[in-house]
Amino acid sequence: MNSLKVIFDIAGKEKRLEEIEALSAQKGFWDTPEETTDVLKERTSISGVVDRFKTLNSDLEECEILLELGIEESDTDTVEEASRQLQKIDRRLKKLSIDMTLSGEDDPNNSIVSINAGAGGTEAQDWAEMLFRMYTRWIDRKGFKMDIIDFQPGEEAGIKSVTFTANGDYAYGYLKTEKGVHRLVRISPFNAGGKRHTSFASVFVYPELDNQIVVQVDDKDLRIDVYRASGAGGQHVNKTSSAVRITHLPTGIVAQCQQEKSQHRNKELAMKVLKSRLYQLEKQKQDEKYEELHANKDEIAWGSQIRSYVLHPYQMVKDHRINLEVGNVNSVLDGTIDPFMEGVLLSDKSS
Repeated sequence: MNSLKVIFDIAGKEKRLEEIEALSAQKGFWDTPEETTDVLKERTSISGVVDRFKTLNSDLEECEILLELGIEESDTDTVEEASRQLQKIDRRLKKLSIDMTLSGEDDPNNSIVSINAGAGGTEAQDWAEMLFRMYTRWIDRKGFKMDIIDFQPGEEAGIKSVTFTANGDYAYGYLKTEKGVHRLVRISPFNAGGKRHTSFASVFVYPELDNQIVVQVDDKDLRIDVYRASGAGGQHVNKTSSAVRITHLPTGIVAQCQQEKSQHRNKELAMKVLKSRLYQLEKQKQDEKYEELHANKDEIAWGSQIRSYVLHPYQMVKDHRINLEVGNVNSVLDGTIDPFMEGVLLSDKSS
């Protein structure tokens, strides 16, 4: 994402900010605090981004003035200072650009990561363990916390699979860029002949979802009808309108009860049924989301890799999505993977 793209996105955010301000000024907006929470949260988030950009723009203007002054006065110290400030502003702009890409619904969440060794027995299992170590080091560097959910060791060395959580702000937003097949090329430490070997392992990443489903029913979303309860053959069981039918307008779900003589009791029971059905609906949505995430797994084999780690005959790590190459393989395997993550995020290839 270049500076022009940032400016375009900022313009869009400023427009959205104006819409939110107009919405919050409308009569009745503050009458339902539970509905205004998300809007106010969005306003705070957008305001923070816009303010950061305005500060950057102001600092850039001052730096340009300083640079022009240094050139006019042939003051090398001033020119060098302006150059250093420009480099800092460039890094801040890049950080802002990355932060702006982390705007997905699940990006702020903790992340669940699974690493699975591909075909190849001990070789692939050793490679899976190397990747596990790489992500462990990265998590430590970010100041995140990790919990191991499942660990399946290899028969001779390495691991068959491991699943763990990375807990921290925007853990999923960053780690989602690692989803895919990772390929290793090296001289096999498990082969006495010293032959070159290619191993594969898959990394699958998905957001940690909140399984605590809280069903909130707003009265304005309900239509409540009362009618006379009747038994078989149309015989009136109750001459008063004690039966209750509740319709949830947003979903169309209907729950009714006529078993009790008390209208209040029938309403209470119907509401329980309605909330239960709404809970099942939300649970189904979560299950479908998990299924959709799992359906995107790639085959752990040649041709589907997102990144290659070459230790022989030369040393290089290459991300095939953005054609980024890094020569210091040891540093990458020690957790320095931010350049790849940031490159993918800025190229809009993280989904």
